[in-house]
This record gives sequence, structure tokens and C-alpha cells, in this order.
Amino acid sequence: MLAAAMTALLGGGAGIANATEPCRDFGECKVLVEINSTDGDIGFHFLMDGDNLRYASLFNPNHRKIFSYSTRRELRKQFLTETFAESAEPLCFDPTLDEDEENDDEDFVTLEEFTDRWTTGKYRFYGIGEGWELSKGASYLTFDLPAAPNLDEEDDYGYDESIISWGRGDDLGECSDGMELLETAPEDVPVAIWEVVLEVDIDEEDIETPEEQAIANSKFVVRIPEDTAELEFEVEVPEDFLASLPDNTPAKVEVGAIGFDDNATFSETDEICLNEVGEDGCGFDEE
Repeated sequence: MLAAAMTALLGGGAGIANATEPCRDFGECKVLVEINSTDGDIGFHFLMDGDNLRYASLFNPNHRKIFSYSTRRELRKQFLTETFAESAEPLCFDPTLDEDEENDDEDFVTLEEFTDRWTTGKYRFYGIGEGWELSKGASYLTFDLPAAPNLDEEDDYGYDESIISWGRGDDLGECSDGMELLETAPEDVPVAIWEVVLEVDIDEEDIETPEEQAIANSKFVVRIPEDTAELEFEVEVPEDFLASLPDNTPAKVEVGAIGFDDNATFSETDEICLNEVGEDGCGFDEE
């Protein structure tokens, strides 16, 4: 199934804006909402891709500028092409409401507050090119948020012997509070692409050599179209990728449901031990 359905590659990363159509004078441009349903955070992302840009800006539907940049010195001689940015991603719930959570004075923005803050509609991109020509483009922001993929081990989903499996969800996980205010229920939002990521999960403090850093940066990423006939909500991780990692490598899995508007909702599961050897394996039970 993986060979038939693969539309992506080894490498890259999750949660990247992925506009697929030309955007007037820009090669690409996109605005979107991304949710991590497991950690419970929410953010605004955008992408613009033009030719040899000196200056670029983004305006909201109320014609107010919300982002701009201007090249200087060496960068003005070299110019810019693609610009990708994401906002801070505050929690979408108040951690003080959960007795099991420690409050570190972390900011939170509920789903209702987020949808009040950001205006749906046309976001306009502008750029000034090498020859001082003006580029224009536009993308539409919606709150059609796909339901979070199900990675619950009790439902036999997650990672098992090189197989990553998941199921359809019906809510936004930790960001579900307030989703009844959305125009379209998450479970009714069509999924265009499923993004599956297996990522090595080593603490930075445990990395001491360049070789260990290279291992820590390893990840397997694949994007699968929802309409693929063979799709059974599972992916097999290539043997070559697993063989490139040492014994007892800690890892995590992330699966994203990406809608046709590029809004994305991701779910995670961690404490996965790759190439497990010995009774203690990755030592998760001791932590």
C-alpha cells in the first residue's frame, strides 16, 4: 500500500504549509490553521513563494497589514523566494482547570478566542521583485478543521512492529472545547491528505556527538491522498530507515489530517522504542 499511495518522501517535516496551486503572481501562497490535538495547541501559518523578492507583505480580510519584511545588505543582493512562518502556538485550554497539570503561567488561547481573533476570508499577499515589479496573490482562511486522527492504543492504533496505523476521529482532542461553535463539525470536514511522521525523539541534553545529532534529526515522512483506493489507514516504515538507526532508539509518531483548505489537525503518540533489544529497551518504564 505504501508504494501505491506514497506522495511524499523521506525527510521534511510535519505541519508544513503545502499550497499546491499557483497564486496569481506568486508560485504559491497559503494561509491555514494548525492544531496539535495531543499537546493542545493552535496556531496560524502562512506561505508565500515568489521570484527574487525585495519586499513582501500579508494583509488580512480587513485590508490591514499583519506581516511584512524588507531585505537588507547581502540579502537584498541575493533576494528571497519562499517565506514560511507560523505564529506562536499557545495552549487551547487553561491548564489551571486541570488539577493534574502544573501551571507555569503559560499563555492559552481557547478555540473560541482563536476564531474571534482571526478573521476568515481573503488574505492578500504582495511582493516587490528584483526589477521593482509588483506581485499580488490571495488565499482564503477558513475554520474548516479536520477531526484529529485516532492514535489510541486501546483501539489498536499507533506503532507496532514497523506498522503505523490510525483511525478517523470525531473531535479536536485537547482543543475540542468550543468546537460546537464551528460552522462545520470537524468529523464532517473532508480530509485531502494524511501526513504520517515517524520521528526520532532524543532529548537534546543526551546528544554529545555530530553522529548522535544526525540520528536525532532522522525522520520518516509520507503524505497519502485520502482517495487512494488501497488506503487502509496504515503505513509500513521502510526496513532501510529502521536499519539506519541504532538499537533502542526512542521515537514518536505523528499523524495529521489535512483538509482541502490546508487546515491541519495532528495527533501524536510517543514512547516508541525502535530496534528494541534487551529487557529494558528504551527504558520508558523507568522514567
